Amino acid sequence: QVQLVESGGGLVQPGGSLRLSCVASGFTFSSYRMNWYRQAPGKEREVVASIPRAGGSANYADSVKGRFTISRDNVKNTVYLQMNSLKPEDTAVYYCKVPQFDYWGQGTQVTVSS
Repeated sequence: QVQLVESGGGLVQPGGSLRLSCVASGFTFSSYRMNWYRQAPGKEREVVASIPRAGGSANYADSVKGRFTISRDNVKNTVYLQMNSLKPEDTAVYYCKVPQFDYWGQGTQVTVSS
């Protein structure tokens, strides 16, 4: 069965960096686009980054463009989200997901605060 396990979240000061990881199993990882989403308290879940199945050209939400970088390793079945210049408004639970699958992992909490 599909499984996605996110990790790497934590508490960081404004301007800091974090690298999130998502390890996938139960499907052919290299055959699917992967997305990162986030959900802040009281807000709807939103997509922040998307990467094609072979890597390469990614897409980003305007709010994170130039600060976040999505990447993937199809040998390790892992997708990453490098987050730099973090802001308090980046505080949220972050999830990875296959767009076509109706499955959400447990997410990883990112808190940006001084």
